[in-house]
Amino acid sequence: MRFVIQRFLLFVAALLAISVVIFAALRVLPGDVATVMAGLNSPPGRVARLRAQMGLDKPFVAQYGDWMGGLLHGDFGKSLLTGRSITSTVAMRASITFPLIALGLVVALVVGLSLGVAATLATRPAARSCFHFFGIVGGSIPALWGGLLLILLFSKGTGLIGIFPSQGFPEGGWHDFGGALASLVLPALTVGIIDGASLMRYTRSALGDLLSSGYLDQAMACGYTRRQAVLKVGLRLAMPQLVSVVGLMFAGMVTGVMVIENLFALPGIGSGLVTDLGNRDLIAVQSELFMLAAFFLAVGFVVDVLHRLLDPRLKSSLEGGR
Repeated sequence: MRFVIQRFLLFVAALLAISVVIFAALRVLPGDVATVMAGLNSPPGRVARLRAQMGLDKPFVAQYGDWMGGLLHGDFGKSLLTGRSITSTVAMRASITFPLIALGLVVALVVGLSLGVAATLATRPAARSCFHFFGIVGGSIPALWGGLLLILLFSKGTGLIGIFPSQGFPEGGWHDFGGALASLVLPALTVGIIDGASLMRYTRSALGDLLSSGYLDQAMACGYTRRQAVLKVGLRLAMPQLVSVVGLMFAGMVTGVMVIENLFALPGIGSGLVTDLGNRDLIAVQSELFMLAAFFLAVGFVVDVLHRLLDPRLKSSLEGGR
């Protein structure tokens, strides 16, 4: 419990520090939303009135205090351009982005773990070379290039094998479940295969270390076959390392899908953030960045707790160091 409390306090401190960095960084950007709304050729008086109406003429400390006060009450503010609630806008975008990330993670886990185990069990040099080639090439493909390749192969209308839509999201959202799911297949495959190739390398490396450590030899001495020793003993022992890798990969997908959402014209958090940043909608951008940062930190917090639960050596080492 003490470990969880310490990590939670660090989580809160990091969140406050990040909020200051986000607020300060956006204030040094050139231009502001008042100029965008009034027009580039508007008289300075009109721009000044708009700045006053939106509270942009207040001191930075007062603006930060207003923003944080709203966050503490669950109010992320309203868009300076559209006047819509940022909370509802981000929730609508998150209903696209987070299912995309979840599907991409499922693909990455299936690809990474299965091929990582297969690469560890492979004994023929040709098979090991094939796995090594996939791990290097698959993990180094840029997401944009990988997405374009899948569009050329599997998109309806332009692909060689037209199966899945490659642009947009159904207007009815998840009420059209089949259409919504189909629109996320190619983006999820793009993210999942690339991250799955990286996860395959981590899985093969972790299991390879265990093979040379003697733990799996002991399992085989107890009657397990090599395959059983890797699947039943090796994966369990490698789980703490893999949980850390998967946690970081999951958090990294939040930023990685920005490119994918723009490529597949999905109105998710990533594409919305790029649009809001281009419009200098500071309140929307800083709230969206804060939510993404909070998600990153929350994933790290959960991974830390899971890592400690799965690896009793951490608990023993900390208790021994007291």
